[in-house]
Amino acid sequence: MKYKIVISLLRLIARLPLPLLYAQSSLLWPVAYYIVRYRRKVTRNNLLRSFPEKSKKEVGRIERAFYRHLCDIVVETVKMLHLSDAEMLRRVDVKGTELMEQAAAEGKPVFLFIGHYGNWEWVQEVTRRISAPTVHGEIYNPLRNEVFNLVMRDIRQRYPTSLIEKNKAVRTILRMKRDNDSYLIGFIADQRPTRHSLHHWTTFLCQDTPFMVGAEEIGSHVGAKYLYLDVEQPRRGHYTMTIQDMVPTATYEDFPYTRLYLEKLEATIHRQPELWLWTHKRWKHKRPSVSNEA
Repeated sequence: MKYKIVISLLRLIARLPLPLLYAQSSLLWPVAYYIVRYRRKVTRNNLLRSFPEKSKKEVGRIERAFYRHLCDIVVETVKMLHLSDAEMLRRVDVKGTELMEQAAAEGKPVFLFIGHYGNWEWVQEVTRRISAPTVHGEIYNPLRNEVFNLVMRDIRQRYPTSLIEKNKAVRTILRMKRDNDSYLIGFIADQRPTRHSLHHWTTFLCQDTPFMVGAEEIGSHVGAKYLYLDVEQPRRGHYTMTIQDMVPTATYEDFPYTRLYLEKLEATIHRQPELWLWTHKRWKHKRPSVSNEA
């Protein structure tokens, strides 16, 4: 019952034109920032540690811009319940699709590294701009709240992309390999690993950072082609998504594609830092004094 009420309300809101929704977002972000103070401490600490060269005034500007963008993400995601293909085509520019199509022509699975950057819910628009692969999957972590988990599944199923739970990823992807010459899997790979998976560390945004290697480990078993999705926001409500090749250098001794992904993501973040998800407790765990990095 709760789910039906929530999804019905969101479908009504989604019928509003985007300019009106952005106007609501402009009213919402000061409430989230100044009154509710949603994760303000986490966000400020993350920014200060990531940009030690910036003044507090500069960090404050990025912080406020981030909260404006965060509220925009909310309304953009709700709008997916009632957003025409033509409107999405106008708002999202996708470049570099030939890299995916070439990999598909060679019969290789395509693993696309993505970050919590820009509006990652709109990234599935990439699948509408390619002729191949024609089979698509997205790895995701179910939300703890059952109602909102069902809502997000509804929103994401705007596109014919298989939603693959993280704990079922390995066997699902191996099965996809048996059934298809090529397929596309999106990995949002900038999350914090679980406490029991803190085995690999690097320096990311000036901080000791644990990173997950699941995408690269699975990819090594299926002969995947690894690509990176760079995102820019030329103006509000518009995104440029550029698919980039990943060619590691000899300086990476282990998990070269994952390390290159973090390097590319860091460069993306530095270009428009307000577009990354700073409310995430990315650096909750500390690196042990004796590194267990493989």
